[in-house]
Amino acid sequence: MAETASATLIAELDDVIKVGSASRQTRILKQVTDLFQADVDRLDERQTNVFDDVLLRLMERVDTQELAHLSTILSEIELAPQQTVCRLAFHEDAAVASPVLAKSNRLSEKVLVEIAASVGQAHLLAISGRKTLSEALTDVLIRRGDAGVLNTLAQNAGARFSENGYAALVGNAERDESLIERLGLRLDIPAKVLRKVLAMATDAVWLRLSTATRQVTNEKNQLPAAGADAAPSSPIDYTEVMNEVVALNRAGKLKDPTVNRFAVRGEYDRVVAALAFMTEVKAEQIEPLMKNGRLYGLIVACKAARLDWSTATQIIRNRPGCPPTSQRELEQGREVFDALLLSVAQWTVRFGGDRANASGTAERPKSALNKTG
Repeated sequence: MAETASATLIAELDDVIKVGSASRQTRILKQVTDLFQADVDRLDERQTNVFDDVLLRLMERVDTQELAHLSTILSEIELAPQQTVCRLAFHEDAAVASPVLAKSNRLSEKVLVEIAASVGQAHLLAISGRKTLSEALTDVLIRRGDAGVLNTLAQNAGARFSENGYAALVGNAERDESLIERLGLRLDIPAKVLRKVLAMATDAVWLRLSTATRQVTNEKNQLPAAGADAAPSSPIDYTEVMNEVVALNRAGKLKDPTVNRFAVRGEYDRVVAALAFMTEVKAEQIEPLMKNGRLYGLIVACKAARLDWSTATQIIRNRPGCPPTSQRELEQGREVFDALLLSVAQWTVRFGGDRANASGTAERPKSALNKTG
C-alpha cells in the first residue's frame, strides 16, 4: 500500500525541510512522485490527501525545472493531489503552471477565473486550450488575452461564449484575419454573429473556409461516420452524365427545379455534374465537396452555380454517406450563402482548387477584389 511504502519518506520530511539541502529535498520529491504514480490507480481521496500534504511541504525549495516536471505528471492524473495542483497552477513561471492549467480536472472554475484575472499571456494561453471552458471563464480570457489567446479560444470547440464575449471577439476580428476564419468555422456560433463575421471575410478567408475540413464522427464520437449509402470510393466516370447535363442546358432545362430533383432522388453523379458544368470546373473538383463534413465548400459551389438556397438545402441534406444536417448548421449555411458575393464564389471554385500549384498567382476578378461584405 502506498501509505505504508511512503512511511519512511514522510518520517524524513520534517528533518529535510528544517536542515536538509535543496538537492535532498528534490530527491525525496522525485521519490514521492514516483511512488504516487505507481499506486495512483489504487488510491482513494483520503490516501491522495496524504500525498498532497507531503508534496506541498517538499515543493518549497525545489527548482522550477522539477516543479514543471511534477506539473506535467499531475496534469494527466484524474485524482491528482488537489492542493498541489492549485499551488502549481498559481506559480508565476508559466513552464510550471501551464501543464495543469491546460489539462488538470482538479482546478475548479472559480480557481481558474481567479488565475485568469491576474496572470500573464502564457498562462492565459494554457487555460484557453482546456477541453471545456465556461462563459464566465472565456469572458475573462477574452478581456485579458492577446491575439494568440483569442485565436485559441475561437478554435476551441469546447469553449462557450457569452453574448458579450462574442461581441468582443468580433471586435478583435476586424484586425485579425485568422480570428475571422476561426470564428466562421465554429458550429455553435449564433447566426447574427456569423453574419457579422462573414461581412468582414476577405477573398482569402472565403477560400480557406470553403476548403476547410472537420472530422465527422458517429454518436459515440469515436469512429468516422459511415453508412450503406456512402459515396463511392472508386473513381466515377462522369462522361455520360456530363453529356446529359449539356443537353439539358441546351434545352434550357438546367435550372433549380432540375438540380433540386437530382438531389432529392439521390442522383449523386448528376448533382456533381450539374454543379461542375454550372461553375465551369471539372466534376472531380466538385466531388470532394459533396463528401466533406464541412458545408462551406459545397455552399460556395451552389452560390457560384447561381442556384437558390432551396436547391442548395436539398443538395446538402442528400449528400451520400453524410450524417443528417442539424437545423443550426442549415441556419449557419444560409448566413454563409446570403453573405457570399457571386463573384467571390465563382473565383473561389474556379481558382481555389489550384491555389497550391499556382502559388497564389491566379488573378482574381475585380468584382471579387472589390468585395465589401
